[in-house]
Amino acid sequence: MLQLNNKLPEPQVFSLFNLPVHLLDDYIDWLEERLKQQIGTHVVTINAEMTMLAEADSNLASIIRQANLVVPDGAGVVLYLRLHGIKQNRCPGIELAESLLNRLEKNSNPELICFYGGKPGVAELAAETWQQKIPRLSIMQQHGYLSGEQEQQWLKSLQAAQPPLIFVGLGVPRQELWIQKYRHLCPNSIWIGVGGSFDIWAGNKTRAPLWLRNNNLEWSYRLYQEPWRWKRMLVLPKFLFLSLLGK
Repeated sequence: MLQLNNKLPEPQVFSLFNLPVHLLDDYIDWLEERLKQQIGTHVVTINAEMTMLAEADSNLASIIRQANLVVPDGAGVVLYLRLHGIKQNRCPGIELAESLLNRLEKNSNPELICFYGGKPGVAELAAETWQQKIPRLSIMQQHGYLSGEQEQQWLKSLQAAQPPLIFVGLGVPRQELWIQKYRHLCPNSIWIGVGGSFDIWAGNKTRAPLWLRNNNLEWSYRLYQEPWRWKRMLVLPKFLFLSLLGK
């Protein structure tokens, strides 16, 4: 559910298979203002795959409905909106995260950032990459392969630090479930599930060429890099079929 300040515009909400998609001209400005005002925010970057997962998982669907901001990450979601007469550009989660980090460079007192997730060493490399780009950034990081005891220690560290901006890269739907479970520990922070962004920032993987991104074909490059994803992507034809039916 959206928690709005009088200075912030109220995003238009459009229903995507009974899930919200929030429509704004500039998601970055909106989030930056919430960051300045210390308004706790859970951001979900939704695509067709997540939408279909939520169709089968009521818990995930509930979390998406409770999120403070749901942005159209995937090409399928943008297509769905256009089929309903709404022209809205994609807002890929990795670009959203990068834009927020770049905005922080301009702050006189850069905030502490948190990277959590990925295989051991990945979040650390991703943090080093960003600190080379923006030396004034302070980034706490931890990989996502923790034992129960290690996770409890990490949660205590997170709560003590209260980083205003927290990126969680555990993959869908694990990252959304984790954020929902623990966001009360840092109630004034912005929490964003960033999927595999840490791998890209660490240099382990690359994003699709710009021409693929501009033609809404980034998903095909992800499939090329991660062929094991083909089973998960079988939901895409179903999403397209239901979209054309006008669900």
